[in-house]
Amino acid sequence: MDRLVEKQRNFFASDQTRPFAFRAQMLRRLREAIGATEQEILEALAADLGKSRVAGYTTEIGPCLAEITHALRNLRQWMKPRRVAGPRLFPLSRGRVVCEPLGVCLVVSPWNYPFNLTIAPLVASLAAGNCTVLKPSELSANTAQVISRMIGRYFDEAFVSVVCGGPDATEELLEQKFDHIFFTGGERVGRMVMQAAARHLTPVTLELGGKSPCIVTDDCDPAKTARRIAWGKFLNAGQTCVAPDYLLVQEPIREELTARIKACIQDFYGAEPRESPDYGRIINGHHFDRLLRLLQGQEVLFGGQTDREALYIGPTLLGAPPDEAPILREEIFGPLLPVLPFGHLSEAIDLVNRRPKPLALYVFGRSADRRQQILSKTSSGGVCINDTIVHLTAPSLPFGGVGASGFGRYHGKAGFDAVSNQRSVLHQTLLFDIPQRFPPSRERDLKMLRAMLK
Repeated sequence: MDRLVEKQRNFFASDQTRPFAFRAQMLRRLREAIGATEQEILEALAADLGKSRVAGYTTEIGPCLAEITHALRNLRQWMKPRRVAGPRLFPLSRGRVVCEPLGVCLVVSPWNYPFNLTIAPLVASLAAGNCTVLKPSELSANTAQVISRMIGRYFDEAFVSVVCGGPDATEELLEQKFDHIFFTGGERVGRMVMQAAARHLTPVTLELGGKSPCIVTDDCDPAKTARRIAWGKFLNAGQTCVAPDYLLVQEPIREELTARIKACIQDFYGAEPRESPDYGRIINGHHFDRLLRLLQGQEVLFGGQTDREALYIGPTLLGAPPDEAPILREEIFGPLLPVLPFGHLSEAIDLVNRRPKPLALYVFGRSADRRQQILSKTSSGGVCINDTIVHLTAPSLPFGGVGASGFGRYHGKAGFDAVSNQRSVLHQTLLFDIPQRFPPSRERDLKMLRAMLK
């Protein structure tokens, strides 16, 4: 690991990564690599998570290509020094902010969207002119191997490299000094990454998770609401960091919405979702057993079928659990959806605020006043109104968490900024000096300086 990181440091020191032409060339090369490897990627995603070709493309490959296109269209502007005003005390001084690459970045990615969440941070790192080490999850081993082969074919390891392996490989990488670490995963491992980074004073971007609530008011469009919730929750068998974790449904609409979600599940996946090519599988036995434990003792309104050998848990709707139930305390990260009724909107807001700040918050309803009340009285990494998940697909919207759901932002310019040094430069005039700034000081000088700095 130390040899690899040193090799990348030497390449970065050559200044080859800094020019616009090189960065644009590398982004185009990544796009070419993805296009040439598309079939292998889709097959690996199907083997790891049971993803259909459509789901694999729309949630993994397509968003990465969109990030590359967005970066290529805007990179020259992002790289331009930004002029800013100088201090009032020095009226002819000129300020500018210059974005410069940090150096060598580490991307540690998860298993649930193993291609997207490895490559999207890489796009930001390439655009910013950094060298990058990628560490994909060992749990999605097929996709990790495809990424390793793809990167090896198209990039020099002194510029971009892939390290495969388990927790030991991650720990060994974290012993190295990087200039930025980008981690996507759970809160427990996120704390370990942050502790390791602190030893080298390395800045980190942590994309974690949490319990993303979905608030549905009685003035929603029931048909569209049900369809969009069912899609966002059961996409990738619920193994999405921003999937709706629990529904808060206003009482007058609860029964109708529940019935409509059931109907949508059957429309999407048929009477037997395990036979549907569009419905995924749980990543491994450990996570299957964890979900089974959360399911135990719950009121099943729909679904609930399980098959450990096939790593299958059907799309499941649950009645309102008691507040202390583990399913309302732990991130679900699977196809289990509790439905909790509420009366007044303040009840839903209070329930959300009793929990750590979530990565995403979903609001369904027509009333602008109600939406504003929810937005002004809650906090979350992102918000999506009258839909789920899709706010992630806009490169112009920074994506990230707040509090326990993480910190730092990426996608588009936010990603470029996250792995760039915002270097401040002040150019002072040589035409004159303000004599009052220099000793010896006098009382009348203080009066004049006060007037100038107001």
